This record gives sequence, C-alpha cells and structure tokens, in this order.
Amino acid sequence: MSIVNQLSMPVWQQRLLWIVNPVAYMEQAVKEHPDLFTATVSGFSDSLIFVNDPQGIQQILTNDRQIFFPAGELNNILTPIVGYSSLLSLDGQKHKRERKLMMPSFHGERMHYYGNLVHEIVDRIFSKQRVNSVFIAREITQDISLTVILEVVFGLTEGEKFDRIAQLIKSILNRFNQPINISFLFYEFLRKDWGKWSPWGNFIRIQKELDELIYHEIETRRTETNDQQIDMLSLLLSAQDENGQGMTNQELRDELMLILFAGHETTAIAMAWSLYWIHYHPEIKDKLLGELDNLPANSDGMTIYQQPYLTAVCNETLRIYPVAMLTFPRIVTEPVELLGHQLSKGTVLLGCIYNTHQRQDLYPSPYQFKPERFLERQYSPYEFLPFGGGVRRCLGEALASYEMK
Repeated sequence: MSIVNQLSMPVWQQRLLWIVNPVAYMEQAVKEHPDLFTATVSGFSDSLIFVNDPQGIQQILTNDRQIFFPAGELNNILTPIVGYSSLLSLDGQKHKRERKLMMPSFHGERMHYYGNLVHEIVDRIFSKQRVNSVFIAREITQDISLTVILEVVFGLTEGEKFDRIAQLIKSILNRFNQPINISFLFYEFLRKDWGKWSPWGNFIRIQKELDELIYHEIETRRTETNDQQIDMLSLLLSAQDENGQGMTNQELRDELMLILFAGHETTAIAMAWSLYWIHYHPEIKDKLLGELDNLPANSDGMTIYQQPYLTAVCNETLRIYPVAMLTFPRIVTEPVELLGHQLSKGTVLLGCIYNTHQRQDLYPSPYQFKPERFLERQYSPYEFLPFGGGVRRCLGEALASYEMK
C-alpha cells in the first residue's frame, strides 16, 4: 500500500470528520495537498489516495480495465441496501455483462418515452402548488424523482402498491440521512438486530417488506404477456446476453434497488439545489426564464433539453455541489507512477469529484454560482465529472439530466 502526501490530521480525527462532515474533511485536506493525498477514512480497512488533479483522474479512468481496476468489493458501503448483484458491487466480466443488459433501458428511443412521462409527472405535482405559497423544494423534488422512478422503472402509477413502495423507500432513506445513522453502513459491527425498535433491526424489517413487494412484482411480470409494457422492469425481464441467458430474480432485485436509491435521492437533491440557486440569484432566474420563454409554445422535451443556458445552470449546480463526491474506487494492479508518485500494487485510488470541481485553476471563484463559466469554456470529462467516468460512469446520466432540466 502506497503512502503519499499524508495529512497532518490524526487518523481518529480523519475518520470522525469523514462521517460527520466529509466536505469539511476534503476542503481541509486539499489545502495541504492540492493534487492528491493519502486519506484514512471510515468504510475502508486501509489508507487510500484521493486524486484531485484532472490529469491524474484522466490517467486512472482511461486505464480502468487494466492498471487501475474498479473492484466491486471496494464499494461495499451500500451493499446492505442494494445487495451484491448490482452494478455497484460487480466487477470484471460480470459487471460488463450486467451493464450491457441494462444499457438499452437508459438510452435511445427509451428517452423519448421517459421524457414525455417526466413532463406529465412534473406538471401533475407542481399543479398542486399554489402560486405565491411557500414550499420546501427538496420535498417536491423528492416526490418528482420518486414518482419518475416508480413509473419509469416499475410501470406503477398511483395506487396502494405505489404508495406502499414509496413509503418504504422514504423510510429507508430517512434512516440514513444523519451522520450517526450513516455509521451503520461504515461499521459492520454496529449492524445488530436487537428487535424491531433497534435502528438496524428496524431497517432489516423495512428492507424485508420492500424486498417482498419487489420480488412479487418481478414474478408477476414474468407470468404476464403484455407487449405494451415498456417500463424498465419489463425491458430488463426480456433482456438476454449472448448465451441467451437473462437476469435472475436476485440480479433484477439488486439492480432495481440500485436504480431506486441511486436514481431517486441524488436527482432530487440536484433539482432542489437548482431551485435554490436560481431563487438566490434573481438575475440568473430571469435570464433562464427569458431563454425558455423565447421557445415556441409547443416545443418538445428534447428542444428544451438542448437549451444552452439551461444546460449551464444545471451543470453549475452539479459542479458546485456534486451529488457524488467521489468516483468508484480503483485498485492498482501493478506498480505505476501517478502525478510523480510511485504507487505499489494494491493501492486504492478515488477520484475526488468535489475537490476537482472546486479547483481555482479550473473554476475561478469556485464557491460562486456562475453558470456562464460553462458557456465560456468547454471542460473535459476529467475536469467536470458529476456522473463519474470510465467503465463505471453512471448509467442513468441521460435520464437524470433530462429530468433535471
């Protein structure tokens, strides 16, 4: 294990601060070592290296099937929720097969169908709000994103099953929205079932009920012969690899859980931040509305999606507070040099998205919300990477961006 650019902060303080305030941890660390540093944080048994320099990130992501291998076992923090058979946990040929089976559900003509559905959902939810009344942006964006996920992924519309699944998902998310609760994901020894009133015991029971509903839905769809179903679950059920093999119930369950949790809360947070920033800066809101008001009244979703200032506002939102702070971890498979440092085999690396997005040399006045920077400069995939990169780039990027805009 390579140790480069160690932090002056004691190990116990690093681990505590990482759980309580990871942003403060990264901002403090990057002051000592702007390009890369060795971190000792909770969730990993050994030290690892955070890489904040675009050239270093490029070297990692362009060699991530060879020298820098994205081992799924390194990304085990969320496995209690999404299982061991999702894209998050798989690697090598298994990951490649699963990603290939899922890819058609997120691209191409699917986006036109999903786009129309997103329009209907957003209009339906916002129509319930009264003009000039106060509302909590994150609550509305969560309703939007969860409804989109349930209708797009499961093909479920409002009803008893829809409401129950939505309630269970919210219950699980609410259990991990505080640092003290997140520690259960970092430390396995805390995961003790002391009954339904204990934190982990309560989570297990909620998870079990959600699993039962998901497995029931999978089995129900397997017995149906409805060619009109074009939601993701239906597409995934019909997907086959080159050997004619489809996905097992366990694989489907884990991938659906990953989509539910990775595609719900993250998109909701990004949309809420967008609303915050354009409310905080009226001149940006006016410019954005001016661009949209100049479009024909019957403009379709793709036309709106392609508007430059709208794109800049969304990109700046994802830059200043990216919903994913780090890339997928990579492990060094052979001795290699990175940014002038010799790394030994077994070293674990993480591209630090947050620190890269805050670099003064890339984004002058990085804490200022300035959409114009994305109109004035074209950033590389290693300078602006809100959806990660390489073979682990977020599969739902197109849907999330469309929904956000």
